[in-house]
Amino acid sequence: MTPAFVDIHCHMLPGVDDGAQDDADSLAMALLAVDEGFERVVVTPHQLGGYACNRGDEIRVRTVELQEKLEASGVPLEVLPGADVRIDEGMIDKICSGEVLTVADQRRHVLLELPHELYMPLEPILDELQRHGITGVLTHPERNRGILSQPALIEPLVEHGCLMQVTSGSLTGAFGPQSKALAEQMCRRGLVHFLATDAHGPKSRRPKMRDAFNRAATLAGEHAAVKWCCEYPLLAVQGAQVPQGAVSVRSPRRSGWSLWRKAS
Repeated sequence: MTPAFVDIHCHMLPGVDDGAQDDADSLAMALLAVDEGFERVVVTPHQLGGYACNRGDEIRVRTVELQEKLEASGVPLEVLPGADVRIDEGMIDKICSGEVLTVADQRRHVLLELPHELYMPLEPILDELQRHGITGVLTHPERNRGILSQPALIEPLVEHGCLMQVTSGSLTGAFGPQSKALAEQMCRRGLVHFLATDAHGPKSRRPKMRDAFNRAATLAGEHAAVKWCCEYPLLAVQGAQVPQGAVSVRSPRRSGWSLWRKAS
């Protein structure tokens, strides 16, 4: 039996960004998440970039309020505070001060979002975070245009200690064939550490995981899929260190390597 899913990237907090717009949206998303098999969700409103007004203390308070509303409605879902952090000037100081939130507010892992149109060198940022005991998690690299044009960037980042979070919808084709192909390649090569929903609402970009879990299991084996959807996310929300480097996967078929070779 598959352990419960844990989502480290979900825009369920109402009225703070482009995710859930009100309490009704949040409740509907929570019900969908429970039905999908989630027991814990890190609510991750955007911080920095165009959402510099989202303050860490407010996110913490709103997360507690959302938890109380879910309990009052009988929804068996634990929500934890976090943020989807746009890489920005002064980011590391704000992370270390707690103004910008880490995964489950544990100060062990932080979600890092690149501008969608380009790639920028991450190694100096990763190194500085590590000096403060924090590991960077690159969110949805398979959807970043700069990485899509240079997928060979991914493996050196993983070797450097960066953790990779692939969006569940990418594996099911929700973000187009290019993102799907790259997500599949990353799974085949074990260059994934988390599958997360990056859900934004109850009607579109919903908190779905089962189909992506099944696809990941087909590509890399059920053992790897459980790590990405259950075990590693649980470690992160508990404040335990998630193993770095490539994940051991079932040997990929030859066809799974072609796009990567061409791109590199």
